Amino acid sequence: MFELKENRSTFLVYTGLRFLVLCVLIMQIFNQNYQNVFLCLLTLGLMIVPSIIQAAFKVEFPSPLEIVILVFIFAAEILGEISAFYIKFPYWDTVLHTLNGFLCAAVGFSLVDIMNRQKRLLFELSPLFTAIVAFCFSMTIGVLWEFFEFGMDCFFSLDMQKDTVIYEISSTFLDPLKDNNTLIIKDIQNVAVNGEVLDVSGYLDVGLYDTMYDLIVNFIGATVFSVMGYFYIKYRDTKSLIKGLVPEPWSKEKAAGRNKPEE
Repeated sequence: MFELKENRSTFLVYTGLRFLVLCVLIMQIFNQNYQNVFLCLLTLGLMIVPSIIQAAFKVEFPSPLEIVILVFIFAAEILGEISAFYIKFPYWDTVLHTLNGFLCAAVGFSLVDIMNRQKRLLFELSPLFTAIVAFCFSMTIGVLWEFFEFGMDCFFSLDMQKDTVIYEISSTFLDPLKDNNTLIIKDIQNVAVNGEVLDVSGYLDVGLYDTMYDLIVNFIGATVFSVMGYFYIKYRDTKSLIKGLVPEPWSKEKAAGRNKPEE
C-alpha cells in the first residue's frame, strides 16, 4: 500500500477502482451470487499485487504501467465477467488479450533490462535478444492462459473458451470414404444437437477459433512492444512511449530509506 501512496495519480485510480469493486461486492452479496463475490475478492487481491511486487523485488513501476495494470484487472474481472462485457461487446476479449500480450512483453522485457544493468552479472543480452526474450515471455504466458481456460472448460464446464459461429468447415473426419480426403461444407445455415436445431445461423465452433484469435492478438501485442523495446534499449531513448511502461530498480536513496530502521 505504501508503494501506491507514493504516486498520487496511481493512488487515486486504485482508490476509485477499489471503491467500485466494493460496491459491486455488496450488490453481489445481496443477490446471493457467491461466484461473483469470489471474483470481487479476487479482484481486490490482484489490485495489490503490483505494490507487493515492487516492495519484494525493489523495483519501481512507472505510474502509467501501474494504472494500466489496475484498469486491466478491473476490465477483465468486473466488467468482463460480472457485467458480461465479453458477451455484450464482441471485441472486449480481443482488446484485453492484445493488451495482455503488450503488458506481458513489458514484464519480460523489464526482467532482462534490469538484470542487464546489474554490474555483478557476467553477461548482458543485446537489444535484439532482450526483445526476443520479451516476446517469448509474453507468448508463453498467453499459451499458459489458454491451457488454464481449456482446463476450466474440461473440468468445471465454465465455457471460458467462448463459442464462435462459423459458416464453413473442412473436415477429413466427415469423409464418407475414410480416405483422409478433406470434405468442405459451405454455407451452413443451422446446427442440431441431439436432434434439436439450435437457434444459431451457422456452425457452432466450441473454442478453437476463440483460442486462436486470442493467441494471434497476443502475438500482435507482444510484437509491438518487443519492437519498441528493441529501439528503446538500443538508443536509450528517454522520449520513447514505452519508458512509462518499463519498471526501474529502486534508486540507492530509496532503497536506503526503506532499509533504515524506524526510530
